[in-house]
Amino acid sequence: MKVLNRSLLPLLMAAAFLLHPAGRAQADEAVVNAPAVALPNIHGKSLTTPVGWGAAFGSAFVGIGGTSPAPYADRADGGMAFGVGLGNPVKQVGLQVSANVLDLSEFDLFSLSAVLHRYIGSSTSVAIGGENILISDEAQSDGSASYYVVVSRGLTRCNTLLNRRTMTSKLHYSIGVGNGRFSKKSPLDEARGKGSRGTAVFGNVSYELFDAFNVVADWNGVNLNAGAAKTFLINDTTPVSLTLGLADLTDYSGDGVRLIGGLGVGFLF
Repeated sequence: MKVLNRSLLPLLMAAAFLLHPAGRAQADEAVVNAPAVALPNIHGKSLTTPVGWGAAFGSAFVGIGGTSPAPYADRADGGMAFGVGLGNPVKQVGLQVSANVLDLSEFDLFSLSAVLHRYIGSSTSVAIGGENILISDEAQSDGSASYYVVVSRGLTRCNTLLNRRTMTSKLHYSIGVGNGRFSKKSPLDEARGKGSRGTAVFGNVSYELFDAFNVVADWNGVNLNAGAAKTFLINDTTPVSLTLGLADLTDYSGDGVRLIGGLGVGFLF
């Protein structure tokens, strides 16, 4: 089945968010060297929705994610993503490009996604993106491309929302609008009387409850999801992000609550 993969892309690309340039690869020297400036933390901030931060030149990532069970199915489903960052989103604009494997059971469905992102200061970034803008076999896919605009921000002015050891923000949120999966439910939802339209507006919020551990919730336009993200640092240039959560917490779409998870690894070069 190819039911869920397109909404799992943020899980697949978790490592890209760890390497957002404000904190890592292509940070502007004036930002990095200013001790009073706090930045977003490097842990996962979303489950099934995009964020405004992305990978910059000098960074790459690989991610794998899945759900058990898939919506309206009795078996698990999953996918993979491989990506790279280009440009400098602090000084100009960044471009994050990923190739996605949308079906791990048969390895016969692939897509391409891209995000333009710009860090605008004050722990805030904006992005314009497209998921599955190219699909190897649209006849096998559950949907077409999804395009979106999103703004993400970390709150840093309040000392209680600041990790003093890392000088990063604890509380983050994003809000965006998009079409495709953000505004349209699956045909299976419509057939079961749940309607065909989502909200088109999506968002997420995360809070660093413990060091390197964020609790996360998001609304992806068709349902509510909640979970947690933990970061492990192999070394200074190789973060690993593990994300686990529960999806479809309301009856607005889908056929019940399900488990979702993702693992992402980032690389600096």
